[in-house]
This record gives sequence, C-alpha cells and structure tokens, in this order.
Amino acid sequence: METQPNNPLHGKTLEMILTELVKRYGWEALGHQINIRCFTHDPSIKSSLTFLRKTPWARKKVEDLYLQSIGES
Repeated sequence: METQPNNPLHGKTLEMILTELVKRYGWEALGHQINIRCFTHDPSIKSSLTFLRKTPWARKKVEDLYLQSIGES
C-alpha cells in the first residue's frame, strides 16, 4: 500500500470524516455550513453516507469542510 504523507484524507473513511464533523459542529451547524437535505431534515450518519457516496459534489464539500476544520485545530 502506498503512503501519502501529504494527503490528510489518506486512511480516513467517509464515515470517519462525517462522524468527526458531526461531533465538532453538530447536525444543525453542519446543515448551515453545507446546505444539503441529508444534514437538515432528519439527519443520520447512515442516510448521509448513502447520499454522499452517490453524490460527488456533496462529498467534496464534506471533505473540504473537514480539511478546513483540521487546519483550524
């Protein structure tokens, strides 16, 4: 397996990223940051993962917010 020392997403699953964002911001704030229905209407990790895996633009927004949030830490 190749290592990617300059890629902060390497080794992180989408579920891990989403869980960390929910823990950091909560669903309500996450829905304000990224206005997608799976975060604003009856949110859950499972339903959000289903949507994000099928929707590349939404996944990119989640990954970008995660990268921004770890940059603030």
